Amino acid sequence: MGEGPQAGEWGFAVDEAGLSLAVRLLADSAGWIRDPSPVPASVALPLPPKLPEQGVGPADALRTLAAPVLGGASRLGDPGFFAHMDPPTPWVTWAAAMWAASRNQNLLHPDTAPAARPLEQLAVSWLAPEFGMDGGHLVPGSSVANLTALWAARELRGVREVVCSQLAHLSVRKAAHILGLRYRALPVDGDHRVSLDRAGDLSSAALVLTAGTVTSGAVDPLGSDLGSAWVHVDAAWAGPLRLCRAHAAILDGVERADSVSVSAHKWLFQPKECALVLFRQAAPAHEALSLGGGYLSVPNVGVLGSHGSAALPLVATLLAWGRAGMAARIEHCMRLAGELADQVASQPRLELFRRPVTGVVLWRPAGADPAEVRGRLTQSFMSVADVAGQRWFRSVAANPMADPRRVVEDVVAALG
Repeated sequence: MGEGPQAGEWGFAVDEAGLSLAVRLLADSAGWIRDPSPVPASVALPLPPKLPEQGVGPADALRTLAAPVLGGASRLGDPGFFAHMDPPTPWVTWAAAMWAASRNQNLLHPDTAPAARPLEQLAVSWLAPEFGMDGGHLVPGSSVANLTALWAARELRGVREVVCSQLAHLSVRKAAHILGLRYRALPVDGDHRVSLDRAGDLSSAALVLTAGTVTSGAVDPLGSDLGSAWVHVDAAWAGPLRLCRAHAAILDGVERADSVSVSAHKWLFQPKECALVLFRQAAPAHEALSLGGGYLSVPNVGVLGSHGSAALPLVATLLAWGRAGMAARIEHCMRLAGELADQVASQPRLELFRRPVTGVVLWRPAGADPAEVRGRLTQSFMSVADVAGQRWFRSVAANPMADPRRVVEDVVAALG
């Protein structure tokens, strides 16, 4: 890779000292933390407002950026971070992401990704059978996965309408709008599951069922289709439960879907921009989604053109941990959600919305605004969700290092 005589001069050769500096700054970043909250205040970047004419060099650039970027970031692995569907990432993904960046393979063309393309196919082949699917491909997130699946539904089954829960992710409505499809949202029951008794005629519709709603982690009845032309399961959040023998049954029925989306950058602990769109019959789906180009030796499948090797960190993690190791971490997170619910239920000044189903806990201080209380917290952080016009804390068990007791004690202390 550019190891000729000018590679070092131009900054493309391996620089062990520079890479060692980057690792050392990363390792030292834990000592820069001054704000006890897992989500520090907004950071002012010590950078010029205009593009500098002369550069400072790679080492000084890293030194300048390290403190605000590493030290000032939200600490997703902090014991007090029990908030969003955004996990900390294992160090093996940091190394693999660096490798991917160093080679910059473009999966659009076999010439520029002789190893990266089969690596993606391997990741899909490892995970697709868990959902009863026979193939698919990687995309940057489940928003693109949902769009891709509904595009296939339109092309293969003549779908003209998208029907889903009123709590479906906003990307489903976006996809319907982009594809020129009608959009119809159905009400939910008290457990936030879609009420299909009002679905009506679905013969020209794609029925989108959610496995893990954003607000509460609810799972729609996944075995349902009611004669719909296509069934898509948005399993962005809860999909990885299929790897856990203790919890796989929560997603029973997913194997009857025509397509499934899963966000690997949620409960598979991957860096951002890694998700999968999977199909029960991938060959016709990919053919329907393929466009050619004179310079391409293979069809361009799906929404993306040029894209990099997001599969490398994913495969590295799955290879390092295996199914059992991945399942153990997810099951641990599920236990943390249960422990948080128990802690909340034991406190007379706190209120629990319901027992968590897929690791999402809704709770709140009785008689106080959760958003206002959150502003007084010093050791923990939760997101805030609106449910039927009422605010609740929303704690998502995406952080294996989260400490439920610490979170509850911090809230109780903030109540005075």
